[in-house]
Amino acid sequence: MRGVLFLLAFLAQPALAGDGNLRTLDTGVVPGRWAAVGRIDLGSSGFCSGTLIAPDVVLTAAHCLYDKATGKPYLPSDITFLAGWRDGRAEATRDAAMILPHPGYRPDLPEGSEAQMNQTGNDLGLIKLSQPILLPSISPAATGSFPQGGDRVEIVSYARNRSEAASMQDACSVLGTEGRIAVLDCPVDFGASGAPVFRDTAYGSEVVSVISAKAELRGKPVAITAPVEGILDDLLAQLDRDWRAAAPGARILSGGRSGMGAGGAKFVKIGESP
Repeated sequence: MRGVLFLLAFLAQPALAGDGNLRTLDTGVVPGRWAAVGRIDLGSSGFCSGTLIAPDVVLTAAHCLYDKATGKPYLPSDITFLAGWRDGRAEATRDAAMILPHPGYRPDLPEGSEAQMNQTGNDLGLIKLSQPILLPSISPAATGSFPQGGDRVEIVSYARNRSEAASMQDACSVLGTEGRIAVLDCPVDFGASGAPVFRDTAYGSEVVSVISAKAELRGKPVAITAPVEGILDDLLAQLDRDWRAAAPGARILSGGRSGMGAGGAKFVKIGESP
C-alpha cells in the first residue's frame, strides 16, 4: 500500500468536495443521459453498479464478478443487469451470458494488502449480456482517455441505502494519479463498485474510469478508481474471441480464477490490516 499511501499524502493541497453534491436522479432524467448505468444483481443478495458500453456489453469492476462468500467467480446465471433501475422497475433487464474479469486481477490476494492495492488498476471487468439492449431510450456510454489531475468528473452509482435508484455526484475532481490508479475527492459506499466515472467533453460525456475502492485523505473519504484507457480495448477483443469460440447459446465463464477475494460490492479499505 506504500505507493497509494504516498499518493494520498502527496495530495495534501486540494480541498475535498464533501459529498460531491450527491443526489438521487429524477425520474425524467434516468431514461435519458444516464440510462446506460444500471444495477448489477449478484447472486441472492449482493449488487454492484455497471455501465452499458455496447448493446450487449456492461463495464464494471473485476472484483464484482467474484463471490466473496465462496471466493469463486459468479456463474453468469447468477448475474442480472438492470439498466436504469428505479423503484422496482428497470428500463431493460438482461441476464449475463459470459463474464470476463481482467486476466491480471487476482482475487486471492489478502484483503487490504499492498499487493491487492497495487492491482487496483486491473480492477475492470466485462459482462456479456444474453440479449442486446436495443431501445431508443438507452444509448451505450462512450469511453474516453486517461483521467488527469484537476479533471472535473461525475459519478453515477447505486450503493448502500440508495440501491433502488441511481444517484449522481457531479461536483467531483481528480486529485491525482499514480500508475494506473486515479483518486477522486468524492466519497463512495458499498455497492458503488463498478460505477462509471464520467468526464464531459465537447462531444458529450465519456466514461474514463470505474470505481474500485474507497479510502481516506486527511480524515475525509475519497474514491480510488481504475482508468479504462489502455485496458478496455484488449478486454473487449478478448471477450469477442471468447464469445466466438463458445458453442452457440452456451452460457460460459471466461477469465475466472478461484481464491479468496473481494466480491459483490465489497471495497478495500486503505491501510486496513490483512
